[in-house]
Amino acid sequence: MATVLRQSAKLTFSGLCSSFSVHCRNGRACALPYVHQRYNSTAPKIKVDLDSTSGIAVMKFQSPPVNSLSLDFLTEFAISMEKLELDKSCRGVILTSAQPKVFSAGLDIMEMYGKSPEHASVFWKAVQEMWLKLYGSNMVTIAAINGSSPAGGCLMSISCDYRIMADNPRYSIGLNETLLGIVAPFWFKDTMVNTVGHRETEKALQLGLLYSSPDALKVGLVDQLVPEESVLSAATEAMTKWLAIPDHARQITKSIMRKPTLDKLTSNRENDIKYFANFITKDSIQKSLGMYLAMLKKRKA
Repeated sequence: MATVLRQSAKLTFSGLCSSFSVHCRNGRACALPYVHQRYNSTAPKIKVDLDSTSGIAVMKFQSPPVNSLSLDFLTEFAISMEKLELDKSCRGVILTSAQPKVFSAGLDIMEMYGKSPEHASVFWKAVQEMWLKLYGSNMVTIAAINGSSPAGGCLMSISCDYRIMADNPRYSIGLNETLLGIVAPFWFKDTMVNTVGHRETEKALQLGLLYSSPDALKVGLVDQLVPEESVLSAATEAMTKWLAIPDHARQITKSIMRKPTLDKLTSNRENDIKYFANFITKDSIQKSLGMYLAMLKKRKA
C-alpha cells in the first residue's frame, strides 16, 4: 500500500482529511473549506441537548470550520455517547452539524502529520472508540446529514440506524479513500457492506465514489432526503417512530445484526492500531502528508 501512496503523493490522505475539494458521483465539484487554521481548542466541539421528556438527545458538531475528527473531538464524542448511554431518560440520539454545508469532513490530517507512533496509536484508538460506541450503541441513532460527509464523516453516518440527508446535489457522501490512493480499514468496509450490500460497496470503494445526495438515496447509503431546512425536524419525526418499538426487542435485534461486525474489530483492535501507527509514521507517508499540506498552504496564499 505504501507504493500506491507514493505514486499519489499530492493527494495522499486528502480523502481522510478535513479540507479538500471533492467530486460527487455526478461529476460536480464540492469544495470544502480549509481545516488547517487552528481554532480555540478549549471550546466544546460538541453540544448535547437532551429532552428527558421525549428521551431524545440532539448532538450538534460545532468544531469549525468542518468538524474535523481530531483527537479532542473524538474524545469528546466518546464521552458524550457514554454519558447518554448511562442516562436512563435517553433513548435516542440525533447527530447533526452546527457548521454550514458540512456534516463532518473526516479525520484531521494534523493528528497524523509530524506525530510520534505513540500519538498515532492514541489517535487511532480514539477513531476505533468513536465507531464502537456509535455502531454498538443501545440507543436509536439517527444521522441528520445537513452537509457533505466524506470519508470519516460517512463512517459516522452509516454507523447510525437511520440517515436523513439534505436534498442538495452539491452535498456528497461516501468512503472515497481508494480514489486518493489509500485503502479504507476493514471495519469501514464492513460497515458499508452492511449498509448498501457487497456489490455496491465493492464498486464504491474501488472507484472511490462520492455520491450526491440523490445518488446516495438510490443506492441506500441514506434512507431519506428532505429540504435542507427540514433535516433536523425530519430526524425528530423519524425518531418517534423508532422509539415506538419496545426498547428490549429493538436493542436485542440490533445486537444480533451488528455484533459480528463489532466483534471483528474488538478481537483485532491492537493489531489494527499497531498497523496504523507503523504505517502513518513511515518516512514516505510523512513526506506525502507534508507535500499535501504545502499544497494547501500555497493554494490558501
